Amino acid sequence: MIDSVLAHADERLAAAFDRLSELIRIPSVSADAAYDGACAKAASWLAQTLRELNFECSIHETGGKPIVLCRKTAPGNKRSVLFYGHYDVQPAEPLEHWKSDPFALEFGVNARGGRTIVGRGSADDKGQLLTFVEACRAWLTVTGALPVDVTMIFEGAEETGSAFLADFIAGHRSELGADVALICDTNMWDPATPAIVTSLRGLVQAELTVRAAAMDLHSGVYGGGAENAIHVLTRLLAAMKDERNRITIPHFYDGVPEVAASVRDQWSKLGFTARDFLGPVGLTQSAGETGRHLIDQTQFQPTFDVNGIYGGYAGKGTKTIIPAEATAKLSFRLVGKQDPTAILDHLKSFIAERLPSDCSFHLEPQDLTPAATVDPKCSGVDVARRVLVEEWGAEPVMVGSGGSIPVVAMFKDLLGIETVLMGFGLDDDRIHSPNEKYDVASFHKGIRSWARFLGHFGEATQS
Repeated sequence: MIDSVLAHADERLAAAFDRLSELIRIPSVSADAAYDGACAKAASWLAQTLRELNFECSIHETGGKPIVLCRKTAPGNKRSVLFYGHYDVQPAEPLEHWKSDPFALEFGVNARGGRTIVGRGSADDKGQLLTFVEACRAWLTVTGALPVDVTMIFEGAEETGSAFLADFIAGHRSELGADVALICDTNMWDPATPAIVTSLRGLVQAELTVRAAAMDLHSGVYGGGAENAIHVLTRLLAAMKDERNRITIPHFYDGVPEVAASVRDQWSKLGFTARDFLGPVGLTQSAGETGRHLIDQTQFQPTFDVNGIYGGYAGKGTKTIIPAEATAKLSFRLVGKQDPTAILDHLKSFIAERLPSDCSFHLEPQDLTPAATVDPKCSGVDVARRVLVEEWGAEPVMVGSGGSIPVVAMFKDLLGIETVLMGFGLDDDRIHSPNEKYDVASFHKGIRSWARFLGHFGEATQS
C-alpha cells in the first residue's frame, strides 16, 4: 500500500508545488502588525486546505496570531500523531538583496546543480509543514483513510516567541493527546544524509538599554568629561566573553552537561571542519570557545550573541554628539538544565556590578525558553530512523540543534509526549535571510518520508 501512496505523491508533485506557491504568496510576517491580515489569511488557507481533505478544522483567536487546529480520526486506528508547524515567516528585509519577489515562489538552482524553491517561508516553515500535509493527502487520495489518527496544530507566532501557544495547548489537552508529536522544522546533516534531532537549545532574548546623561550632549563642550552611553554599553558587551570566547556571567554554565568522550570521538571521525561549515557564508574560522569541537560549539554549548545595536546619530553625514542612550538586542542559546529565569537574573547582576555609578540600565526580557531533549529510544524515533533509511538510503545522524523550538518542551511538559524532529532543511537554505530556498529534493523526498512514517507507525504499533 505504501508503494501506491508514494507513486501518487510522485505523480502529483506539480500540484503540491502549486499549493506551496499559494501559501508563499501570503506575506504572513508575525513581527510586524502591518501583516496581521496576512497572518489571518494564512491561517484560513491552512484550515480550508485541510477541510478539503475532510479534516475537522477550527481557527482559534489568541492574544496574538490565530492558531489552527485540525483533526482526522478513524475507528480502526489504534495510534495517533500530533503534527506541529508554523505559518508565520521572518520579515523579508532587506528587500534589495532578494533576486526575486520574496513572496512569490520561484524555481532556482543550488550550488550543487539541483533545483530549488525560492521564497520567504520556503524552508522555514511553509515548505516543511506542507511535506506532512501532502503526505496525508496522498494517503487519503489513494486509500480514503489515514493509517493513524492525525491532529495538526499550526501557529502564527513562532518567529516572535510563541507567546500564546502554551496557554492554548494547556487549554486544549483533550484535543491534542497523541502517542507522539511530529515536527518538520529542522535540517538534514547534509544533502544526502538525513538527521533526527534529539536536543534543542533554549533561548533567552532581551533588550538592554543603557542611559547616561539626561540628553545627547555636544561632544566639543562635554567630550572628555561626560559618559558616553555607547561606550558604556560596548564595554559591558565586551566583558561578557573572555579571550577564550567563554561567557563570563557568573553561574551562566550551571546545568550545562559535558558531552561524553564517546560522542566526541564520533565527531572527530566526521571530518566536519570550520572551513566546510563557514565557507559558504564567507568565513573560515570558528568563533566559539577555544578547544571545543565545532559541533560542540554549535549544537551542545550555550551561546551569547548581540543581534543588533543602536544609539546616537545614525543618519547621513555627521553629528558631533555624546549619546545619552544606547541599546543592544541580546540572545543566549541555552542547553541542558540551564534556567532561563536564573540566566536573566545573573545577567542583571553582572550589568549592575559594572555600570558606572551615574548611569542606569533597563533589561527588557522578550523570550525565556528552556532547552529540550527527546528520548532517542521512543517508538517514534525508531520508526523515523527506519523511514529515513528507506527513503534516503543512508543511516540518519542523531544530532542536537543549535536552534530553539519552544513547542517541544511544551509538548513534553503539558501533554507528556515526546517529539520526533525530522526535517529536511539544509544549512545553505538561507532561512531568515534574503533568497531563502528549499531544495526540490527536500520537498519531494520529505513528502515521501512522511508518507512512509504514517504507514510504518501505524503498522508497527498495531501488530
